[in-house]
Amino acid sequence: MSKTLRMMGFAALVFVASAAHAALPAMVGDKEVPSLAPLVEATSPAVVNIRVRQTVSSGPMYGDEAFRRFFGFPNNRGPRQIASAGSGVIVDAESGYILTNHHVVESADEIKISLFDGQLLDAEVIGTDAATDIAVLKVDADGLVEMPIGDSQGVRVGDFVIAIGNPFGLGHTVTSGIVSALGRTGIGDGLEDFIQTDASINPGNSGGALVNMRGELIGINSAIISRTGGNVGIGFAVPTEIASSVMRQILDFGEVKRGLLGVTISTLDQAAAEALGANVESGALITEITPNSAAEKAGLRVEDIIVEVNSKKIQDNRELINVIGLKSPGDTVEIKYVRDGKTRTARAELGQRIAVTSAGADIHPGLQGAQFTANTATSRGGVEVTTVEADSPAAQRGLRDGDIIVAVNRVAVGSISDLIRVASDQDILFLLVDRGDRRLMLQIR
Repeated sequence: MSKTLRMMGFAALVFVASAAHAALPAMVGDKEVPSLAPLVEATSPAVVNIRVRQTVSSGPMYGDEAFRRFFGFPNNRGPRQIASAGSGVIVDAESGYILTNHHVVESADEIKISLFDGQLLDAEVIGTDAATDIAVLKVDADGLVEMPIGDSQGVRVGDFVIAIGNPFGLGHTVTSGIVSALGRTGIGDGLEDFIQTDASINPGNSGGALVNMRGELIGINSAIISRTGGNVGIGFAVPTEIASSVMRQILDFGEVKRGLLGVTISTLDQAAAEALGANVESGALITEITPNSAAEKAGLRVEDIIVEVNSKKIQDNRELINVIGLKSPGDTVEIKYVRDGKTRTARAELGQRIAVTSAGADIHPGLQGAQFTANTATSRGGVEVTTVEADSPAAQRGLRDGDIIVAVNRVAVGSISDLIRVASDQDILFLLVDRGDRRLMLQIR
């Protein structure tokens, strides 16, 4: 996916402007030869390879539970270990803190860090945040090299960047390209504000560094769009503004605290706008306001249409969830909204989103071993399966970490209270589940 840089004058300009950070290009005769080597040599020692081992349940081998009991077949094939690889970036050498992706270390039993010089270290997870796909690891070692964190808010489309990581488990690899777009959303189901780049990013690059020409970290490489699993020129990185905020909250509080506006919303499309007589093309329509919430204190009302937050245009409900979810409690946001055909402005001090959790054993015997929380971090709604214990009844029936339950016995569920209400006193549950980019049905007895 990497695009060869044919503009040979580009590097000379870059290195003249940043002579304090990298050496001048070498000479061939009386001509300068552009090279990113000084930049790569300065930044590569801060990027680590991550090796993860985890135990997974293989699930049932022979049909449903009644069939297995009748013929005396084993309940499942038992747990097995799988290995995977990713990347990470040392951002605090003294404390040994490393930034990577949540999905790289999710459910890991063992994490090994390989430094640029080949040294192998044990790592522990300090905390993770699935919504932004960021995790913080820690290693105990001397002589670590950290990468300075740059200002991702100052990044512009067209800026030259390099990506450093561990693609396909090959080890330290460097690719180059440009920033292709900013503020990308709708790639997955979390809270997103991605930097898009054409610097080659492949499986194994996840958690690695997106670096500007000053040798500063501006993003944590996180995702690609690909039909083949390889790179096609479209990769995404979590901006350091978001990654740094998540890391600070994990280190300060042990968790990530998210801002809460206190509204229930729906996307306003053209047809809905015409039905309401609203002269707007898009936005987020407020359908409910929580009493004593930030929205109510700011003077917002049901039927108001939010069209901008902090000068960022709001196209639909997902964009509003993103913007507010990436803010912290106590942050003040400026909201532009439409009421009775007039555009107005309000300022709201965000409250704190409280996650309500429940144990599966308290809901249904077949859900024992699973933990649930309301899926408020994405636009899909539903109930998220946060953890599933290996070999538990929930695991044996097919539930997995990260599953989103959207309906039970053909009844939509948008909260844990909905799940409890629908599932209680039922012998058999048919769960409609979103898993990644597919939807499936699980039978729970």
